[in-house]
Amino acid sequence: MNPPPSRPDPDRLLAEVQAEEARQRRGRLKIFFGACPGVGKTYAMLQALHERRREGVAVCVGLVETHGRKETEALLEGLPVLPRKCIDYRGRSLPEFDLDAALASSAALIAVDELAHTNAPGSRHAKRWQDVEELLAAGIDVYTTLNVQHLESLHDVVAAISGVRVRETVPDRVFDAADEVTLIDLPAADLVQRLRAGKVYLPEVAQAAVERFFRPGNLIALRELALRRVADRVDVQMRALRVREDVAAVWPTRERLLVGIGSARDAPLVRAAALLASRLEAEWVAVHVDRLTSAEPHEPRDGVMRLLSEARRLGADVLTLAGDDVASLLARCARDRNANRIVLGAAHERRFAPPWRRDLARAVQRLAPEVDIVRIGDAASGPAGTGHTPAARRALAPAAADAARPRHPYAWAIAACALATAVAWPLAQVFDLANIVMVYLLAVVLVALRAGRLAGASAALLAVLCFDFFFVPPHLSFAVSDTQYLLTFALMLAVALIIGQLTARLRFAVLAMRQRERRSALLTRLANELSAALEAGRIVEIAEETLRAHFGVEITVCLPDEQHRLLPPPAGREVDVSIAQWVLDHGEPAGAGTGTLSASATRYLPLKAPMRVRGVLAVTARDTATWQHPEDMETLEACAGQVAVALERVHFVEVARNTLVQMEGERLRNTMLLTLSHDLRTPLAGILGTAELALQREIDSAVRPLLQGLIDQARAMQALLDNLLQLARLQSGAVRPDKQWHALEEIVASALQHTRSACARHRLDVQLPADLPLVEVDALLLERALVNLLDNACKHTPSGCTVSVSARLENDDTLRLDVADDGPGWPGDDPSRLFAPFQRGARESAVPGMGLGLALAERIAALHGGRLEARKREPHGSVFTLRLPHRPPPEEGSGA
Repeated sequence: MNPPPSRPDPDRLLAEVQAEEARQRRGRLKIFFGACPGVGKTYAMLQALHERRREGVAVCVGLVETHGRKETEALLEGLPVLPRKCIDYRGRSLPEFDLDAALASSAALIAVDELAHTNAPGSRHAKRWQDVEELLAAGIDVYTTLNVQHLESLHDVVAAISGVRVRETVPDRVFDAADEVTLIDLPAADLVQRLRAGKVYLPEVAQAAVERFFRPGNLIALRELALRRVADRVDVQMRALRVREDVAAVWPTRERLLVGIGSARDAPLVRAAALLASRLEAEWVAVHVDRLTSAEPHEPRDGVMRLLSEARRLGADVLTLAGDDVASLLARCARDRNANRIVLGAAHERRFAPPWRRDLARAVQRLAPEVDIVRIGDAASGPAGTGHTPAARRALAPAAADAARPRHPYAWAIAACALATAVAWPLAQVFDLANIVMVYLLAVVLVALRAGRLAGASAALLAVLCFDFFFVPPHLSFAVSDTQYLLTFALMLAVALIIGQLTARLRFAVLAMRQRERRSALLTRLANELSAALEAGRIVEIAEETLRAHFGVEITVCLPDEQHRLLPPPAGREVDVSIAQWVLDHGEPAGAGTGTLSASATRYLPLKAPMRVRGVLAVTARDTATWQHPEDMETLEACAGQVAVALERVHFVEVARNTLVQMEGERLRNTMLLTLSHDLRTPLAGILGTAELALQREIDSAVRPLLQGLIDQARAMQALLDNLLQLARLQSGAVRPDKQWHALEEIVASALQHTRSACARHRLDVQLPADLPLVEVDALLLERALVNLLDNACKHTPSGCTVSVSARLENDDTLRLDVADDGPGWPGDDPSRLFAPFQRGARESAVPGMGLGLALAERIAALHGGRLEARKREPHGSVFTLRLPHRPPPEEGSGA
């Protein structure tokens, strides 16, 4: 029979009512979902829109991409269509969905195609699904379309299958939150036929699409992904409905197995269940019941824990329940997990159990008749839940283990009864026999409390025998002279057994509570101490000291350097750096007790933080049983997570501190540069003017070269000061580009004129197309950038090398300007350091300069909305490419 329905939780009912009210205020989202383009999603969406219009609903088309398909275009007839909003981007007008017009319309239902579309820059939202969410928040229903490859969780899977990586994705939460998902499916052969007929893409594109993406194998795999994703969504909705409606019965809508593990002899059961789950493509849950009245208290629990770990490795969820009624617990767990099959080992007959409790499978079937029972094997498997009390565990909690597992339980029973007899013997001369019975009952309670259930039962039986032998006439004999003592013996035995079992059960509950409290205290203490730590070194100390004291194992925290390579551990620690580095790189545990490099005596856990893996926690235990307890390993992993979050917090605090220091340093440096530039420009101008004036007069021929050298050096210093001043202004944000329409030929010619002396010993090659249009730039700033690029090329190449300047348009929206040379090229492989202020390509270079030219050119490019790139030229040389945004120049007389 099914358990009686429980009383609904008022708080949950109130939350459900509030959630339903929120759903009523929002619009409803319907997604037409497909495996790939061309299956007919947009067509089906427009058909559904016509049906809703015939029902009297105010509908309109917000945006639909027909891709030139005549059948789809025909369905637009008769439907109101919102005009698209044009957004200017880099000189082009891009048509986009007009969100404001949709919100202002009177439509109750709007069709918005291609949910994963990325909006043009300048739109209110970056993604179209964000537009749809705003419509839903305004109470407007939305129909939309989506392909499986655009789901965020399946993005990498689809890329691995098809070899095509899409950039536009939709979060799975949007898909899961949809009120309705309609799967539009089409067989692979029919889709390929539609492609070849030109009904999906234009004929010249269709053949290439069939050969690359729309291969039969790809289409079959994508169909399966789409079907499974829709099935997963339905399964989640069904389980939520069961919780909301308090449905007790199992609904076998999907294969889900629940496997009962009773003892260490159930290893064949675990392997068979994993194989069955694989064949059925089903989820499975491994459950072990710690029975409070186990008949086998000495059976090691380590074997059961190893089986649970093995089940988890094979893909199962693992649960450990506590209670006496194994059948009821399994039935309840099956209903909670909506498992339609319970897998058990062939039950061993429990000889001394009541007949109705000997067969576990029948008991479960009686409690949950809607669940199928699968029994596997008949020799090695024991019934689920025949495991003993969680007695002693030599694991990560040695103190609790010693308290839980007495070494000689039956010796306790004998000693306690002997002591009770010794105490009761003199008392029997004064008190009635009823009081002597109380002494023996007290002994039974103490034995059960200290040594467990079977020892308590043994003490109860021994107490009755001692009471009969020593205190009931005739003394020192088991004979009974008065038959009324038989009833006394029976009642005494029953009371002793009941009290002993209740005491043992209380002991078990106290031990379990202490264990849970110990874990909670550990996590709380660790969190409190980590929250006060401000340095990574202090976090490592706290983690190692706290975990070492709690678990009784050797703990080592390994942290990486800036190159993500682990720092060497302290001397004397049993840490294999190569294994730890593998864990850091892959983010997966390895070592003892895992399936990776399990020969190691140390277990390595990744310190996973939200952003990245922050280190490795190495745990070295003396006993291999340490790794066989899932509860303790879960606690250790939770502690590792707290340590990782603390390390990431400290990392970002340090990043923020360094950023503030760097910003302050930049501000002070810019101030100093501005001051120096202004203060040095005036005397330098006087020196340069005086030297030029002296050079114009009649002077000794021996002095003239000296004056010319002075003028050249002064001009070089003046250019250096100009760069310093300009860079400081750009970094302070005080410069705004004055963009005007200019001929690029004039800017290049002016830059060449300024660098004629620096490039006098080089060959110059200028290639500018005759039809190059006008460019909208700040001529002075662009000229400065070109001067620096040319000066850099001539300074760092030998005499006689060729320096070339070329320009062209890319995609009609980008101006590309290249300055190349055939010199030795810049050293190293990292071009980004070339653009840092005061950085030079070769640190020991004899070429004069401070490393400001490229930094200034890079900032000028950024100020125009472009970028400066560097690459090496084959077989030798360097190429610096300046890319600037370009838009068509205005027509004459337009006034633009």
